Amino acid sequence: MSPPHSPNQNHLLAALPAAEFGRLAPHLELVPMPLGEFLYGPGTQLQHAYFPTTAIVSLHYVMESGASAESAGVGNEGVVGISLFMGGDTTPSSAVVQTAGHGYRLESRLLKQEFDRAGLMQRLLLRYTQALITQMTQAAACNRHHSVEQQLCRWLLLTLDRVPSRELIMTQELVASMLGVRRESITEVAVKLQHAGFIRYRRGHIAVLERSGLETRACECYAVVKKELSRLLSDVRYRQGISTVVR
Repeated sequence: MSPPHSPNQNHLLAALPAAEFGRLAPHLELVPMPLGEFLYGPGTQLQHAYFPTTAIVSLHYVMESGASAESAGVGNEGVVGISLFMGGDTTPSSAVVQTAGHGYRLESRLLKQEFDRAGLMQRLLLRYTQALITQMTQAAACNRHHSVEQQLCRWLLLTLDRVPSRELIMTQELVASMLGVRRESITEVAVKLQHAGFIRYRRGHIAVLERSGLETRACECYAVVKKELSRLLSDVRYRQGISTVVR
């Protein structure tokens, strides 16, 4: 049986002290986030911020030709819609659900109001934004300099960090689109990883059998992204039973 939904499943919301969380809690709307749903597209005015709990959202850029590539992913560690509090309101990228699940939606004006109070919410969002920029920068370098196998292993590990299961529901076409490579390249690498005993692949599903094997095949980019997120939020204390600290 799945655990009941709670805003505390999102790390940013769970890190808010009672007073700040209390102002937002009545306005947090639990929403299903089905696979492939577009939360926003290029140039559109953002009406809501999304705090994923069990879903993962891909931020990616679509070229005029229709080709696309992911710049970052957002799961239960973060928020979708940083342009709302960074002053941009719109963005040239898109946000689409990569892994189905749920999240909490908050009206943009309420997020801005809380951010402008210059309290802990502001500091948390800015710390998270720095971690997200690191992820985007590392993805750009990785896609340019590392092999498809290294990129796929990095991407699978980042996805595993955000979900409780080791079985991922996604097609090779979706993975290829996220990485900006040909589907045939993903097929070739998936076969190699399956023969090595690291994953089991069947249509629409990837089961990770040996995470440590993926870690040996991944490039340094996975560790860089994970270490930076941990560094930036290492002094966060969660609301239940202990104080919250972000200096």
